[in-house]
Amino acid sequence: MFDLAGTTLTAAERERLLNPLTGGVILFDRNYESLDQLEALTNEIHGLRDPQLLIAVDQEGGRVQRFRKDFTCLPPARGLGMLYDKDRDHAKQLAETCGWVMATELRSVGADFSFVPVLDLDRDISTVIGDRAFHKDPDIVADIAHAYTNGMKRAGMASTGKHFPGHGSVEGDSHLMLPVDERDYADIYNEDIVTFEQMIHYGLAAIMTAHVTYPRVDSQPAGFSAVWIKDILRKRLQFQGAVFSDDLSMAAADIADSASDRARAALGAGCDMVIICNDTTATDEILDKLESHDEPAAHIRLARMHGHGRIGRQDLLADSSYQQARESVLSVA
Repeated sequence: MFDLAGTTLTAAERERLLNPLTGGVILFDRNYESLDQLEALTNEIHGLRDPQLLIAVDQEGGRVQRFRKDFTCLPPARGLGMLYDKDRDHAKQLAETCGWVMATELRSVGADFSFVPVLDLDRDISTVIGDRAFHKDPDIVADIAHAYTNGMKRAGMASTGKHFPGHGSVEGDSHLMLPVDERDYADIYNEDIVTFEQMIHYGLAAIMTAHVTYPRVDSQPAGFSAVWIKDILRKRLQFQGAVFSDDLSMAAADIADSASDRARAALGAGCDMVIICNDTTATDEILDKLESHDEPAAHIRLARMHGHGRIGRQDLLADSSYQQARESVLSVA
């Protein structure tokens, strides 16, 4: 999965998208100019291949929301957590509404899914996570996230929990460096993994791994670790969904000299799809040098990430239930 330069496809991008190794596109704010333009772009991407390529975006809310103009301003996850401390039932109801509004709006313009929910803990340690996390209590995070993903599911969107096994307990920003978490596995499980485990039981469709090293468990960052993905996530936690790497262009992913070696290592460790952003040279190298990766189980898991159902934008705007839901979301945003 890789990104695009602008609001329309270039000839080079069409060629990359037709490569059999390409499985999807991740969109950013630079790819959005208007609702009509965005819908035309997603329709063109989906029309290139059969089965269709996946189209994803980070539409978390708060400071991580790629599409803003003509989309509902979504609250940061922490806002729902703070509300939960005051009124549990109202917070869960609002979380489901937020998930439904976010997913419905994206589906109306042809995006398949957003990389949400964030399942990291708000431990006042990681600035890159910060208010993107719902709460510091893992049980509360799972409770809110479950409601949020129920709303997404109602809109026809699959959910992706991130960043496994937990990014909230390290200070470093993995975009800029490789964070190291020195805790034992038991502590990581009791404080972080329990949220992922609960969400797996609730039917979480996908997981994105963390570019964090946990040396008391394995020397490799989680996204490149067969211990974390194959032994712990697949065998111990019995996760059957798709596994995405985090962006391989981030500084924390610099485990090998070449982008293709990074991709090869992540796929070998158990990722079903690797993501590369903001680096066309690396994208081309991966597409040129990576061997064919034909994993039938991965194809099945990734196929479940395609969006289902789609209401037209004009019909959505005329829907009174959408208008009411949008007002509820804006009341906390």
